[in-house]
Amino acid sequence: MSVGLLLLGDALVLMAHGMFNLGVTLPAVLGLAFLVICGHHARIAQKLGCDWRLRLLWRLGWALLIVWFASLLIFWMQLLLHSRAPDISSPLHAIVVLGSATREGQPSRTLAARLDQAALLAQQQPQALVVVSGGVDFGESESEGQVMARYLRQRHGLATQRLVIEGHSTSTALNLKWSLPLLHERGVAADAPMAIVTSDFHTLRAGWIARRNGYANAVTVGASTPASIRVNAWLREYFAVLSGWLLGEF
Repeated sequence: MSVGLLLLGDALVLMAHGMFNLGVTLPAVLGLAFLVICGHHARIAQKLGCDWRLRLLWRLGWALLIVWFASLLIFWMQLLLHSRAPDISSPLHAIVVLGSATREGQPSRTLAARLDQAALLAQQQPQALVVVSGGVDFGESESEGQVMARYLRQRHGLATQRLVIEGHSTSTALNLKWSLPLLHERGVAADAPMAIVTSDFHTLRAGWIARRNGYANAVTVGASTPASIRVNAWLREYFAVLSGWLLGEF
C-alpha cells in the first residue's frame, strides 16, 4: 500500500503544479491500481481461487509488469551513461539550447537548468553562437526562444549579438531542424563543431535526432534535472523514445 500511496501522492503534487504528462499520469494510474488491489485483496484472491483462467491472466499481468520495469531500469542505465559530460576538444561554432516549458514569461526549473548549463559553456567557448529554440507554449504570448534569450541576457550577461532565436518549433525534432537554417545564414555549416544543450534525461534522444537532421559533428551536453521531477521526467522520456522511434524521428 505504501508504494501505491507514494506513486499517487507524487503524481497529485505535480499535477497541482500544472504538470500533466505521461511521466506524471502513469505513476498516478499505477499508484491507484496498487491501492485498489490492496483494498480488495481478499475478494481478488477469492475470485482467482475459483477460475484458473483468471489466475493465468493475473500472473501474466504481473510478469509483463516486471518485464516492463526491467526494461525501464535498463533504459535509465543507458541515460546515466550517456548523460556524462562530453570531452569538447575543439572550439565550438555554435551552442544549440533546446526549449522546454515556460510559465508567465519565465523559464521552468528544467529550462533554467539548461540555460545555466549553456551559459557556462558559452563562457568557456566565447566564439560560439548560442541558438535558443522553442515555440509558444499554451497560454503564453512569448515563444520559449524569446524567454530563453532574455534569461541569458539578464541572468548571465550574454551579448545580444551572440544570440540566435528560433521561436516556432514545437518538438525536439523541429528545434533542431529549424535551427540549422538560422545557423547557415550566419555561416555555420551543419558539420561544424557544435554542442546541443538539453536536460540529462534527454541527451540520448536529442543526439539521435540531431544526427538524423544532419548535425554531423555535434555533442550533447546534459543539464541536471530538478530532483523533485527527476523520476517523472525520466519515465516520460522512456515513452518519448518509443514514440520517436515509431514516428521515425531517428
